[in-house]
Amino acid sequence: MNRQQIRRLACAAALVCVSSLVREAEGLPRADAAFVEQARGAGCDRACLEGLVDEVLDAYVAHDPKRLPLADRVRFTENGQRLELGDGSWRSIVGRGTYRLFVADPDAGQVAFIGTLREESATGKEGAPVLIALRLKVIDRRIGEIETFVVRNERAAQNVEKLGRPHRLFLEPVAPADRMSREELVRTANMYFSGMQLNDGKGGYPFADDCERFENGSQTTNVPTPPGQTRPDPRTASVYSAQWSCLEQFQSGLIHFVTRIRDRRFVAVDQERGLVFSFVFFDHAAGETRHFTAPDGRPVTAGPTTPWTWELAEMFKIEKGKIRRIEAILDRAPYGMGSGWSTWEEQMSDRPQFTSAK
Repeated sequence: MNRQQIRRLACAAALVCVSSLVREAEGLPRADAAFVEQARGAGCDRACLEGLVDEVLDAYVAHDPKRLPLADRVRFTENGQRLELGDGSWRSIVGRGTYRLFVADPDAGQVAFIGTLREESATGKEGAPVLIALRLKVIDRRIGEIETFVVRNERAAQNVEKLGRPHRLFLEPVAPADRMSREELVRTANMYFSGMQLNDGKGGYPFADDCERFENGSQTTNVPTPPGQTRPDPRTASVYSAQWSCLEQFQSGLIHFVTRIRDRRFVAVDQERGLVFSFVFFDHAAGETRHFTAPDGRPVTAGPTTPWTWELAEMFKIEKGKIRRIEAILDRAPYGMGSGWSTWEEQMSDRPQFTSAK
């Protein structure tokens, strides 16, 4: 019996466990229809959802999406572009990587993933390391949506793999008494984006004292000051520093050159572990937006000199209303680009889009 067959048997076993619930629910009055949907959705729990991600990654390497348990209609995007399933990186991925970080959301029937793969390269048979963010929408234990964001930055992928395994905070459950609602978790994560976009240094920034952020495998907060150098002072510096804490960076007001954070899609929430996974775009409008005033009134000029967009997959560990750890992968995208999953109005808006429970 191969690994794929074992995973499907595990999902089938989970379905058997809830079948009696479903049969009971079918006989309830219409007012209890939500319970019916909840019972049906329980057929793909955390293990099932993560197993489906592994099936997709194996299918990627085999260049064969037809081996997957697919819904009748499947929608697929890669880096914001809608493609036929089997096109794009389905042709070029040649191997699995070593880094694996999941956010499973059985309540919404979604699972998100950040990891590494190997893509065909002229320099070696094993392929070049790439980063991937992946989202699956699962309906009746079949895959209906596949969203991928591939970052072809070999150094970034190597840095992520050097981390070894995901930080323990991403794997640890939050104490039941401290677990937040889905809405509260998304609200806290969205405060991060709003605090950056409106960065005047005077907002309410929900960071824990031990907050850390990693981007493309590199530490971008609390970096030790190199020997022989002086740690920049957030009160007098003209450029924000990776040597500062999460809170110091935001209170400096020096990230103001991020003019818009839009198409904010919160696609998976794990209440048990306090995790929120998002896809988002950071715009730098350049021009006059590079010139602004620091919280103490100092004039500052910062940011890219040409219009610039970062595409990101960004996830948060949140406990007791505070952000403890942030992990993101990112790559430059055409200015104003969207996700391929939003209307044009949603794509250009900074309002959060939230995947609710079933």
